[in-house]
Amino acid sequence: VQLQASGGGLVQPGGSLRLSCAASGLTFSNYAMGWFRRTPGKEREFVAAVSRTGGNSYYVDSVKGRFTISKDNAKNTAYLQMNSLKPEDTAVYYCAAEISYYADYLITTDRYDYWGQGTLVTVSS
Repeated sequence: VQLQASGGGLVQPGGSLRLSCAASGLTFSNYAMGWFRRTPGKEREFVAAVSRTGGNSYYVDSVKGRFTISKDNAKNTAYLQMNSLKPEDTAVYYCAAEISYYADYLITTDRYDYWGQGTLVTVSS
């Protein structure tokens, strides 16, 4: 199983980025997906999660209304659309996958089966 995160970069405050997580080696439609982030000196933080069907999602309070998580089962890819970015969003972002037996099930802890390598997002003027 491989999860390849991409789409990070340097963006000004108030800008937008879309992160992608391309999955291979698994039946993507059976997996709930999550995004986490880590900044130096801090523990990995949950950002967002989506159920295997894409019909249910959940966000940490600090990104609600600004970030949108989604998954395209036909493309084996999950996304994190990030709008109105703030300097405090600067971090390495990781995607993760967890097999799910229920359509609306999602995970907000770091108890995921598989993890991607991370992509750096820097929000700075």
